[in-house]
Amino acid sequence: MSDSTPDYPPGPDIPVTAPAIGHDEWVARHVERRLPPRLGVYEQRLRQVPWWLWLMLAVGVACLLPVFTSSGYWRRVGFETVIYALLALGLNVVVGWGGLLDLGYVAFFGVGAYGYALLDSPHYGIHMWALLSIPIMVVVGALVGFLLGLPSRRLSGDYLAIVTLFFLQLFQTLATNGDQFLFGAGNVTGGANGLLNVDPIDFFGHEIAVSTSSGEFAIAYYFIALGLFGVVFVALRFLNESRVGRAWRAQREDPLAAEVMGMPVSWLKLLSFAFGAAVAALSGTVYAALNASVFPLTFYFVALITVYTMVILGGQGSQAGVVLGAVMIWPLLELLRDPGQARVVFYLLLGLGLVVAFRISWKLPAVAAALIALGFAAHAVAGAIRDSWTAGTGGGWASDWVIVPAHLASWIPPATYIGLIGAALGLTMVRGWVRLVLAVPVLYLAAFVWENVMLAKPEPTRYIVIGLVLVSLMIVRPNGLLGERRVEIV
Repeated sequence: MSDSTPDYPPGPDIPVTAPAIGHDEWVARHVERRLPPRLGVYEQRLRQVPWWLWLMLAVGVACLLPVFTSSGYWRRVGFETVIYALLALGLNVVVGWGGLLDLGYVAFFGVGAYGYALLDSPHYGIHMWALLSIPIMVVVGALVGFLLGLPSRRLSGDYLAIVTLFFLQLFQTLATNGDQFLFGAGNVTGGANGLLNVDPIDFFGHEIAVSTSSGEFAIAYYFIALGLFGVVFVALRFLNESRVGRAWRAQREDPLAAEVMGMPVSWLKLLSFAFGAAVAALSGTVYAALNASVFPLTFYFVALITVYTMVILGGQGSQAGVVLGAVMIWPLLELLRDPGQARVVFYLLLGLGLVVAFRISWKLPAVAAALIALGFAAHAVAGAIRDSWTAGTGGGWASDWVIVPAHLASWIPPATYIGLIGAALGLTMVRGWVRLVLAVPVLYLAAFVWENVMLAKPEPTRYIVIGLVLVSLMIVRPNGLLGERRVEIV
């Protein structure tokens, strides 16, 4: 094969010089065919940009965060986004490259955090040098991952998921009750109260404060996390392109075939557990140093679901994909905490959904105009019948379009919520003009439920919205935003 042969089959406007070995052209261009013609070409050309150039561009833009905002809150959100990007990179090693369904991954995050807190806090009075304690916890995290992989190396699929989920539950139990019965060692984890007064990171005797004199987030920790992210990304990239990385992908696709070809499948599984756990432990040490405390609730199942969502949304097996998933998911979760910002996010997603569903056709303005007209008409009719039906102020600027009653009857939230789910499912069962007509009242019902039901409970609403975004994307791109192009026959 000549050097000019592309890694992926080219788009429709790019001539094919030779078939790419190891790639089926129809399979590799399956997703491209589902996109608008020009969009598929643009995506193909973007994929040809060198990975290191994308990394430099991403890190460079991320370094400009302090320029874009002076808010300590959003700077901290940026830090947490980088931490979750690190976690997504580590999980990608296990799930995306190794093909192992690890449901205990967040426990390694906790091992790094608790380990750093024990080595650098007044709990035992050790106060170890951070440049020494952080590498120690990375090694300990890798060792714990290796030990977890020992009894699990012959398992796969649901069986592996159950074993690793038990490990996560065991870690949570020990962390929550480690102040009472942890093998007679006394108070080890601080129990539900956690470990407090954790030392900040120090370089050669100089401590990096976790907050400024005014009590805001110290931007230095953001740059520390960003630097570690760059190092981990490059290291994992080289690892993925090594013999071990190629062997991981081989055993992910078919463990039996890989073993027949002489690959040490069991050893490869142990390595993927160890590398993924090491990255998670590294993330835990920096997270504990910034927060100056460690609590068991941080490492519960919700954190695991969040990291998995980032990996699936971005695309398993793609480093850039899982990082993009983290950049999308975590700031979005934070935006959904505030009702005003959540309202803007909802209507932007609603508009984006209409564009994806109808693309640039006459159906898009027709449905949008009908939806706006229906909203104002329904609002006017409801207000004419009874003033209290439109006297609510919770809808903000949307209350002039969506019916927001001053007092919501107790039966309305469950009835409209269940009705919306049923209507959305029913909409998938019809086609043509019927779907086009019914989409308008269903969308208005969604706006009514959002303003009157969902915004009243922002915490569960955040994850419902993320779930809807994930499901919608999986319908359009089953392999995620930047996932490997694979077609499975089911």
